[in-house]
Amino acid sequence: QVQLVESGGGLVQAGGSLRLSCAVSGNIFSVTGMGWYRQAPGKQRELVATIFSSGTTNYADSVRDRFFVSRDNAANTIYLQMNNLKPEDTAIYYCNADIKYSWYSTFNEHWGQGIQVTVSS
Repeated sequence: QVQLVESGGGLVQAGGSLRLSCAVSGNIFSVTGMGWYRQAPGKQRELVATIFSSGTTNYADSVRDRFFVSRDNAANTIYLQMNNLKPEDTAIYYCNADIKYSWYSTFNEHWGQGIQVTVSS
């Protein structure tokens, strides 16, 4: 059974930093795209950052040059370094991964349970 477990969230003052981690475990043949999404109160879920196994990254305009996504392919773990945090970054952050169970399977989308990030002003 595939699981995605996020960690590293919490409360931080504006201008501070946090680092989120998401570890993927279970019956995994391969992991292609991985990413972070967030949902703030009263808002739609939005893409924060994605990273593919090749290392290619993509960022939302609102976090570009402040947030940095990386991954450890051997450990099937994705990270999100969040710097110069702003109150508008407050949200529940969700880890996402596209996972293939075998050579013959299609890629399947999995989500973590979400982790709270709160930035005070």
